[in-house]
Parts: sequence; C-alpha cells; structure tokens
Amino acid sequence: MSDIAERARKALGKKATYGPDVDLEEYEVEAKPHDEVQSIEEVPEEVRRAALGVGVSLEDEVGGAYIQMDQTPVVASSSTEGIEVLDIATALKKYDGLKDYWWKLVPVDQDKYTADVALHPPAGYFLRARRGAKTIFPLKSCLYLGQTNLNQRVHNIIIAEEGSELHVITGCTTPSHVQRGLHLGVSEFFIKKGAHVSFTMIHNWGREVEVRPRTAIYMEGGATLSNNYICLTPAKTLQTYPKAILDGPGAVASFNTVLYAKEGHLDTGSEVVLRAPGCSADSITRAVSVGGEIITRGKMVGEVPDVKAHLECVGLILSEKGRIDSIPELDGRCGGLDMSHEAAVGKISEQELEYLMARGLTKDQATGVIVRGFLDVEIKGLPESLRDELRRIMQLQELHGGA
Repeated sequence: MSDIAERARKALGKKATYGPDVDLEEYEVEAKPHDEVQSIEEVPEEVRRAALGVGVSLEDEVGGAYIQMDQTPVVASSSTEGIEVLDIATALKKYDGLKDYWWKLVPVDQDKYTADVALHPPAGYFLRARRGAKTIFPLKSCLYLGQTNLNQRVHNIIIAEEGSELHVITGCTTPSHVQRGLHLGVSEFFIKKGAHVSFTMIHNWGREVEVRPRTAIYMEGGATLSNNYICLTPAKTLQTYPKAILDGPGAVASFNTVLYAKEGHLDTGSEVVLRAPGCSADSITRAVSVGGEIITRGKMVGEVPDVKAHLECVGLILSEKGRIDSIPELDGRCGGLDMSHEAAVGKISEQELEYLMARGLTKDQATGVIVRGFLDVEIKGLPESLRDELRRIMQLQELHGGA
C-alpha cells in the first residue's frame, strides 16, 4: 500500500486530460456518519425515494443490494447463491488487500481525482460472481450524496469469474435539498473467460454537483460486457472516459450512452482496445442538448487483425444555447481490421412535430414524445425485465425542448 500512497501524493496536483478542473479544497472532507441497517426495509425513506428516481427500486426483488449514504455503507447483502456483495473496506480485510485487483486497472496517479480517492479511507462496493454463478434478479446499488458540499469518494471492484453472469444497476443521486457537492468514483471490472456482465449506471445529481468517475475494464476470451450510462438531469460538470481492454479471443464490449442536458457541462466517452482476434466492440451515444454543453468522445484501438469496432454518436440540439461536440477516433495498428464511425448533429423534424400536434399534442408534448423515442437506444445484452425498467425511467423524466 505504501507505493500506492506515494504515487497518489505525487499526483495530487495533476489535472485531468479532459473536463474542467475542480478545486478539491472547495469541498468538505469529513462526512457525517450514518448507522448501518439490518435490512433493505430499514433504509431511510428519503434514500428510498432518491434511489427510485435512478431506477433502484428497493421494493422489487433484487439479487443483492449495496446502499451507501455519503461515506457510510448502510446495506451490503446478497440473496443469490454464488454472488458476493460487500463494502470495499470489508473486502480488503477479508481478501488480504485484494492484491490482484486493487488499483490494478485504474492508475492511482491518473489524475488528482484518483489520487484523492486513494489517500482517504476506502468506501464503495465489492461485487463478485463466483465461477458459473448467475443473477436472476439484478444487483442494485445506490450511492447517495446527502450532505451538502461533501466530497464523496468511492472505489468499486467488480469480478465476474469464468462462466458467470452478473447484472448490475447502479444509481447515483442527491436529494432535492442538496445542490452542491463532488463525487469521485473509481471502478475496476475484471470479466473472466466466458463471463457476461451488464452494468447500467444512472445519474441524477443536483445542479451544482461535479462528477468525476474513473473506470477501467479488463476482459478475457469470450467475455461480454454491456455498459450503459444514462444522465437525464443536470449536473454542473461531468467528465468520464472509461477504458476497456479486450485481451482474449472473441471478447465483446458494448457501450451505450444516453445524455439529456438542460444546462451544465457533460464530457463523456469511452476507449476500447481490441487485442485479440475475433474481438468486437461498439459505442453508441444519443445526446440531446436543451442549453447544456455536451462533448462525446470515442476511441477504438485495433491492435490485431480480425477485429470489428464501430463508433456512433447522434445528437439533437433543441435550443440556441445548446452545444454538442462529437469527437470519434479510430486507431488501426495493423491490416485486416473492420473499424468505422458515424456522427451526426441536427434538430427535430418540423414534419414530425406538425404530425403529432395535428393529433392534439402541444408543441412541448410532441417534442417530449420525439425526444424519448430518439433516446430509446436498443441496448444489447440486457434481460427484457431490465429493458422495461429503463424505459420506465425514461417515461418519468420531463423531456422537452428549449426556448
């Protein structure tokens, strides 16, 4: 651990490659403690309501649950055989520091945000699917930032062992009275041979919350990943750029991003490195700006022949103040590759609006119908029950055009 701490200290002043810089000293370090609860039923009502807004219904059957309030894990439980859910501090003690996994994918000195997470007591979740284990009901986690102006730090480890199947929904949220805060999240995924992981992250932050997730994924042969990110409510600034390494034959990764920005600055993207024959990856983004600034980045790196990769970003601008900047990048390093990208930014068709308005909808209602349809991306690798749940979340949002 001493080497990790030393590298982190040296990086405390290191700005991130992308996104506006955040002054860490503006945010509080000390979080108020919360009591652990014995069951999901005892989770405070305000947390349950906030979790429901990001798709984490604690009333439905779940395969396991992790709830964190500020820096305190209050629930960590599994109801599925072969699936382990622990808070990360407990996992580090139980598994001798998680030597094969802890800070192995995300560099601790990547930037000031990873360094800051490393230099404070660990919080976050440890999810593990043992060999051949499969989740029937999804694991659900809620990272709840309830203290105004707090710097919430999270470090998550997800391990899907050979032949396992893991479905996870993570909701990150603040209650209505918390508008300002900082969320730093480090997540490291290890998806082993033939394992399948679907991971859906839904953000619902206050208007003055700044968000800096740092994610890396390592995939072995035959592994599959469906990584889905949804942000439909404003944050002050968001910057995330997960990286996946496909290091075994036939590994498949799919990134799906849905963004709706009334205001704020969202800088999102992903990088996928294809290192083995038969690997494939796609990254699809749907972005709507109603006044916010959206930057979408995508990079595919083909290192060997016989790999396929596709980038796609389509955006709608519904306000004179809106901005969408799409930056696709293909990096082919040998022959025998199949790599492509597609990008488009436009506006809603007047014909579509007129058609719906002629059938009795107001302009805002018609715009909302069109925007929901536009953002309803077909997400690969999800059970139908999860697809239905994501559609329900979309229907709860008030999506409409700007002035």
